[in-house]
This record gives sequence, C-alpha cells and structure tokens, in this order.
Amino acid sequence: MQITYEQIQETSAFIQSKGVENPEIGIILGTGLGGLVNAIDIINEIDYADIPNFPVSTVESHKGKLIYGQLEGKKVLAMQGRFHYYEGYSMQQITLPVRVMKQLGIKNLLISNAAGAVNLDYKKGSLMLIDDHLNLLPENPLTGKNLDKMGPRFPDMSQPYCQKINQLIKTIAEAEKVELHEGVYASVPGPNLETRAEYRYIKIIGGDAVGMSTVPEVIVANHMNLPCAAISVLTDECDPDNLHPVSLQEILDVAAEAEKGLIKIFKQVVAQL
Repeated sequence: MQITYEQIQETSAFIQSKGVENPEIGIILGTGLGGLVNAIDIINEIDYADIPNFPVSTVESHKGKLIYGQLEGKKVLAMQGRFHYYEGYSMQQITLPVRVMKQLGIKNLLISNAAGAVNLDYKKGSLMLIDDHLNLLPENPLTGKNLDKMGPRFPDMSQPYCQKINQLIKTIAEAEKVELHEGVYASVPGPNLETRAEYRYIKIIGGDAVGMSTVPEVIVANHMNLPCAAISVLTDECDPDNLHPVSLQEILDVAAEAEKGLIKIFKQVVAQL
C-alpha cells in the first residue's frame, strides 16, 4: 500500500488537533520495552486505532498508543508499540509514523528493539548500540513514487545512525555503568525465529544481532535527513551449535530486566540533545 504526502499531512493534522505541539524528539519503543512511558509526564495519549491512516498494533506486547508529553524537560512523541512487516503491513504503512513525527517537528529519533545476540560475546540481558545494519527484508519503504517533498530519490546510507547521538549514548552508558556493546543489526521478516543455518549465515555476513524491525524506520529517517539512533536489548543468545527453543515470555522477561539500563540511557540522551 502506497502512502501519499496528502495522507501524511492528514494524519499530522489530526494529531495536532489533539494538542500535540512542537515535539522535539521522537521515540519508538520495541517489544517489551514500553516502560519508558512511565518516566514521561504525559500530556495526551492517542490510540493508534483512532489515528487516520495509522495501522494498528496486532502484537500482544505492543500497547498501540502514541504518547505525547514531557521527558527531561523536552517535548517527546513516543510510540508505545510499533508495526512489523510480519503483521501484514506494507513498508510504507510501517514507516508512516516516522514521516508524521518529522512533519510534526521532531529533530531527532530514538529507536529501541528486542533482538537475538548472534555475536556470542554478547550475552542476553545486555544492550547493543546499532552502528550499522543489514537489510534482509524483502521490501523497501522507499519503493514506488518518491515523496519529493520529504527527501531525494536515492538517499545516501553511508552513515545511517547519527554519529553524534551514538557518541552521546556511549558516554552516558559509561557514566551510568550500563553494559553497552556496539554492532551490526540484521533485520529479517519474521515472525518465526531463525534456524541454526540462518544464524550461521547472519554471522558470516557480519551481523551481531538479529531482529524483525527498526531498519525500515531508519531508512525513512535517513530519506528525510532526520538524525536517528537505535539500541537493541539482547533477549536471547543465538548459538547455532547449542540452540534451545525460546518463548515470547522469556524474551519479554529478559527485555523487562534489561530495559532499566535502556531507560537510564534514553532519559539522559533526551536531556542532553
């Protein structure tokens, strides 16, 4: 499904009509990572189902609310729950919220996700700052007619994650004594977890972690020249020679514990941006 510039404007106007004014920072909260919302002084929250042109979160662990409020003295717009390719949405639907947040005025975008650790030096329960990514998804959010008012036909992706924000994140993690790895995130369609052979493949081509999101949003952010940074919460270890079945509940439990460090980092990043 193609998203038009007029639809982006319509969605933005609706959100503005709900009292959302001049948000400075956009935040996308991944699987099991909605706890940051508790730190936000909420001005308004809008159900995705009420927003024109917005998809609806179909994943149990994603609340499906757009949260507008104050965090560390800044106005933020936070997605409590994101959309995934495996839910049946087009890449343009998945990335519509990023387009809309930029239209509403955000200057920076912070993204979180839950991911599996392919690099076996990285243990579950730790965090990984994404330095680069591998796009293994079968579609691209920029396919189709280019939205010329939002960005160029062929956007550069030599530095998809903002070096300035990444450096700030590393400095904060060190100060807060939060373990933070750095690596390459591989995005796959899902919803099934990977086979042993697929984990080996991802490792061979340079992936340190694997998940089912984030890359479409980052591509669209780069298309609009919107600085972004992303942190993976590593919820399981993907050792193909010692692979055990993992349940969604286990992933959520690990995410909930590791999220404490993520919240510390994101709060300080918002304060200092």
